[in-house]
Amino acid sequence: MADNETDLHRDSLVMTTIDLSIEPTFKTIRFSTISSSQDEIPGHPVLDLFRSPGPVAEPQKAKLYLVPKSYGDEFDPDFAPIPTSASELPELSSWILKYAVSALEIWAGKRPAAQLARWTHRNLYTQLSSEAGSLKEIGRIRKLHVTEPLDGISESVLTVRYGDRLRSLVMRFEGIDQKWLCTELFLI
Repeated sequence: MADNETDLHRDSLVMTTIDLSIEPTFKTIRFSTISSSQDEIPGHPVLDLFRSPGPVAEPQKAKLYLVPKSYGDEFDPDFAPIPTSASELPELSSWILKYAVSALEIWAGKRPAAQLARWTHRNLYTQLSSEAGSLKEIGRIRKLHVTEPLDGISESVLTVRYGDRLRSLVMRFEGIDQKWLCTELFLI
């Protein structure tokens, strides 16, 4: 049995030969800098965790800004509406939901329109107060979709179910004078 094992071992050996008449080719390897710091020793990169903190970049201000909707009104430059950044205004989604519920209650005649006067443009407020009580019921809120095309502007859609019918409440809010101001409001 020992002879069979040595025969198997001899048969499994593979002999490789190297032709030395052909010159080997080597590829060149280039090292690139791993770190962005010029003070480090080459070949000894430092983890970013242990690097001294660099200068902190200031947050970039919005390049596009809001021009408040005026509905054709002219203002004295000292008393003109001042655009406000969204970072200085209340959290958007919950605020829009509260405003929308109040508007739906006004249309259903369950709430006075004066409660939204502060956050509604005056032209829109007169329209809202004239339509107060025009709906029979408040409706069930389904989904809220919010977009912010520019800093300080919000366009949102709230889907509302009235019995078998599904309607959309379309709203536009602009950050003006340190508050969200509703400048468009439609129930489609």
